[in-house]
Amino acid sequence: MRACIDIGGTKIAVALAPGGTDLAELMVRRSEPTVKEGPPDALARQALRMVDAACAEAGISRAQLQSTGVACCGPFALQDGFVEVSTPNICGGLPGADRSLLPNDWTRIPLQAPLAEALGTVHVQNDAVAALVAERRWGALQGLDHCAYVTWSTGVGVGLCVDGRVLRGKNGNAGHAGHSFSSDGPPDATCGCGNVGDVESLVAGNAIPRRWGRDASDLVGAARAGEAAAVDAVAQMCRVLGRMLYNLVATLDLQRISVGGSVFLHHQEFLLPRLQAEVSGHLPSLTSGVQVVPAGLGHRVGDCAALAVAS
Repeated sequence: MRACIDIGGTKIAVALAPGGTDLAELMVRRSEPTVKEGPPDALARQALRMVDAACAEAGISRAQLQSTGVACCGPFALQDGFVEVSTPNICGGLPGADRSLLPNDWTRIPLQAPLAEALGTVHVQNDAVAALVAERRWGALQGLDHCAYVTWSTGVGVGLCVDGRVLRGKNGNAGHAGHSFSSDGPPDATCGCGNVGDVESLVAGNAIPRRWGRDASDLVGAARAGEAAAVDAVAQMCRVLGRMLYNLVATLDLQRISVGGSVFLHHQEFLLPRLQAEVSGHLPSLTSGVQVVPAGLGHRVGDCAALAVAS
């Protein structure tokens, strides 16, 4: 049996999967809001508590787990070879006390070391990179050597594959294009990492209510209904994210980008053609034939990402 832990800025999900199979049915899945208060190891403690509860429900012990896969939002830092998390959607200490929107002063969270001490073999991967691996194995990126996975959710994350090789980088942080600068940014476009005007600060799920006073569902719903202000807001959002997608294509010569995450997947039929137009509308020699597609694993992509890491 393998434990699968998917950690995002909004929620943490834990599931178990039978060992020795490929894309197995996940068992006893449970989900909670991601803890953001208490000591810095509160996140690891929450994950362990949820793993223990899942094991109890399945009638097994921790000792029967073959491995644990963790797909977690980044960026990461390494401490004695173990992954620590320094993500602006969980760590309130990153932008400075005067700009923090979170109820903690964390800047780095110990994750892999306490999990490994309790569970044994624990593999940790950036959630977008792990989702890319899952999409290449089971989803919309199968058979492709030049591709990317993008999550448009609480944050904006990217996993990259070029020449058949998944890019990871020195600390496992390759692909953090959500923190690339898009503009100087208006005053309300402050990211949890401290950047002003990066992609996350402009269009991430947690930035939308701050910038437009309504969540993504309300805003897209109003745009569907033809409300002029909402139509303009959604066009701005798709222009920012679409330009990031184009920049990935222009830099890495990609074939296909699959997109997941709650902001996108709940409104994919409305957002997809707008994102595709932003990519296809530039320099045909680079973009001709490049496809932007929904994640083939849909809303299961996070769980499958953790399973891909554990396998």
